[in-house]
Formats: sequence, structure tokens, C-alpha cells
Amino acid sequence: MTSTARPRAIALWLYVVAALVFAMVVVGGITRLTESGLSMVRWEPISGVVPPLNDAEWHAEFEAYKAYPEYQKVNRGMSLSEFKAIFFWEYLHRVLGRFIGLAFALPLAWFWVRRAIPEGYKPRLLALLALGGLQGAIGWWMVASGLVDRPDVAHDRLAVHLGAALFILGGLVWTARDLTAHAHGERRSHLTGFAILTLLVLAVQIILGAFVAGLNAGHAFAEWPLMGGRFFPEGVEWLEPLWRNVVDNPVVVQWVHRWWAWIAAALLVLLSVRTSRESGGSAPRLVLLLLTAQIILGIATLLTGVALHVAVAHQAVAALLVWAATACAHGLGRPGYRMR
Repeated sequence: MTSTARPRAIALWLYVVAALVFAMVVVGGITRLTESGLSMVRWEPISGVVPPLNDAEWHAEFEAYKAYPEYQKVNRGMSLSEFKAIFFWEYLHRVLGRFIGLAFALPLAWFWVRRAIPEGYKPRLLALLALGGLQGAIGWWMVASGLVDRPDVAHDRLAVHLGAALFILGGLVWTARDLTAHAHGERRSHLTGFAILTLLVLAVQIILGAFVAGLNAGHAFAEWPLMGGRFFPEGVEWLEPLWRNVVDNPVVVQWVHRWWAWIAAALLVLLSVRTSRESGGSAPRLVLLLLTAQIILGIATLLTGVALHVAVAHQAVAALLVWAATACAHGLGRPGYRMR
């Protein structure tokens, strides 16, 4: 019996969805940096797709926003046109999220009906779909934290939201590469211990970056490599218990993010070298290129006082680095196999 499985087509589709997730991360970064995330104060998964279409609807949306802390404590007196500017980015972020959901669910259903999904991949694809749905709920859970007393989203929830997005991105890339290997009659890859360590250290660095963004910690010291002229700045107000400083203290979070980066960088270089030796391909070189760009952008983000375009580029390259590092980890788990 002739197989109807289409691993190449499914892999290509997953890469397209991964590119959309990357775009979502970039738009999410802009939304955060322009402080647009609290402009939509209701979660309406279906009706929320339609934006305000006339003056009356815009005024109603604006009045709803005025009832919440961000307007009352930060943006009191802003004009309707200024509100529309921040509304745009949050609206785009939410609509793009819904579009990604459809871009995953509808082709998945088509491939399923056509019996095009290779054996063993259905549970993984369903898990990715479920994670996408959960991400929407996490997004609202994050926004809701800024609609109560504090006119800002909770930085820990922001970190969960970003981390989940990049975990989905990694899952899409890994599955696409497994399917490409399947198309060539090769077995699936596996995560080596070293790859797990490297990806975990990279994940910690990204979570720390989300903490920096959520706490506005990037503004604490606009200099590098020192902070206040010292390796560790003077006059830090310590929180109790001590562990909270790595999560909640802007100065300490920025300091840890600065220096944990070098641990992540060292492991990523080793991952690149090992993968190049074991399986070759373009991913190892891409990791080194992106890592260099990310270090430069991280320093530039500080020195420019978190300039919008630089900070957005920093987050974008972080997402691309996750993509490339995942590809490297996949190659390392398949010694002698060069991904075509």
C-alpha cells in the first residue's frame, strides 16, 4: 500500500508557523516597549478580532481604558489619537496570535484528514496546538495583572508568556527537522545532555531578559561593562528574602542578566563547535553569527537607554538564536547526519 504521508510538506508548514511565531515575538516586544499592552482591557477571543470602526466605538473603547490604573496613574490626559497609537500594537499582537492559531489548526486538520501525517507525529502536533491555545490564556493572565492596582503587567507573567512563545518556537523547529529527517528515511534526533544544559542556560538568560523588560531594569544603568563605575554598584537596596533580588530587584536583575550572558555564550559556542564537528550544516555558523549580534545589541540596548529599535532587535535576535540553537541541538543528537 502506498503511503500518503507528506513529511516534507508538513515540515515546510511548521517552518512557516515558526516564522509567524517569530513575528509574534517581535510584535510582542514592540507592544511592551511602547507600553501598549494594557490598551485593550477586555479579552474577547472572537469579537475582539474586529477593531473599533467608527468614532462612537473608538470613544467607547477609550472610556473603557480610562477606568483602569494605567490611564489614571500614567496616561491621564492622553488624547484619543495617542490612545489609538498604543491600541494598534496590542490589537496587532492579539490578531496575529489568532492568525497563528488558524495557521496551525486548519492545515493540521487538512493533513490529518488526508492521512498525510507520518506515524508517531500526531501527539506531538496536538501538543503544539494545545500549547498555542494555552499561550493565548497566558497572554490574558499577563495583561490582567496590570488591570488591578499596578499599571504594569507583572514581570514574572511576562517572562512566562515570552518563555512559552520561545518554547513553542523551539518545538516547531525541532519537529520540522525530525520530519525532514523522516523524509530522507532517517530516524528522529534526541536531546543530548550537553544540548539540554545549553538550552536551559539560554532559557534562563531569556527569562532574565524578560525580567529586565518587565521591571524596566534596562534603565537602571546606561553604561557597560561597569554599573555606577563599579563591577557591582553601590547602594543597592536589598530585598528579603535574598532570593527575591534575582527576580524582583531591578539593579540585581540587570547585573545577573549582564553576566549570565557570558555563561550562555560560552555554552552556545561549544554547542556550535560540537555540532559542526558531528553533523555540520549551516546552523552552527548561524549560532555564532547571531550570538555575536546579540552581544552587540545587548550592550547597545544599555548604552542607548533602551532605544526602541535597538531593544526590539535584541529580542528578535534572541528568538532567532533559540531557532538556531534548537537546530544545533537537533544536529548534535544525530551524529554523522547532515541536515539537507
